[in-house]
Amino acid sequence: MYVMNGIVYGGEPVTDIKISSVKALDNMILLITFSTGETRLFDATILQGEVFNLLREENVFKNPCVDHGVVTWNNGNIDCTPEFMYHNSYEYSMAV
Repeated sequence: MYVMNGIVYGGEPVTDIKISSVKALDNMILLITFSTGETRLFDATILQGEVFNLLREENVFKNPCVDHGVVTWNNGNIDCTPEFMYHNSYEYSMAV
């Protein structure tokens, strides 16, 4: 566990991890490429709280952007830390 900017996070911090690209898939799944070079799957249904309710609307969820290494939606009004997304994502490898 660690504290950053007054927020308590579980796990250990990943130094300088950023998101390089993001693609929204069906069923609230994101395909994310991190600054580590890894591409991983993130299930956005785990995002809880009032601020994330708009993501249940397909037209909002399907339009993510990467802003300074962070995934954002709704003109930057919704975001999630790259560290959280990395620690809660799954390894992805393309089938040949």
